[in-house]
Amino acid sequence: MSKEAKTNAMRMLERAKVSYQSHEYPHEEGTAVDGASVARLTGQDPARVFKTLVTQGADKAFYVFVIPVLAELDLKKAARSVGVKSVAMIHVADINRVTGYIRGGCSPVGMKKQFVTVFDESCLAQPTMLVSGGRIGTQIECAPADLLRVTRGKTAAITAGGDA
Repeated sequence: MSKEAKTNAMRMLERAKVSYQSHEYPHEEGTAVDGASVARLTGQDPARVFKTLVTQGADKAFYVFVIPVLAELDLKKAARSVGVKSVAMIHVADINRVTGYIRGGCSPVGMKKQFVTVFDESCLAQPTMLVSGGRIGTQIECAPADLLRVTRGKTAAITAGGDA
């Protein structure tokens, strides 16, 4: 991959000495692609491809949740995992202002600010996982433990279904 094609997320992983692989997928410029399509376009098992969701808590703080692309975030479990009364998804229009990324290219790595980040515990069952590389059309793949370390994240059961 050429130097100018590196994203902030990739530079942060390199600074942290995290080995990663980047995956490119075709897309229409500026158009977000849903997670199931990203998994298909990159030839990956959807259980290994994760999406990054940004919420705001009742305490007005922002929280980041990283879940499998086919899963749905359980807002009650998510709020419990960060110790607040409730969380709500932020408006798409606010994603860039809050994270520095755009919808469809939001990576848990390299946001403008380090937010509390929670990964769905299912990531621990995967040898590697894929998250957005920081722009539409790019995914980065690395070990869950490395992503947790770089984002100072933790894991919890935060998706709908299963037991709480």
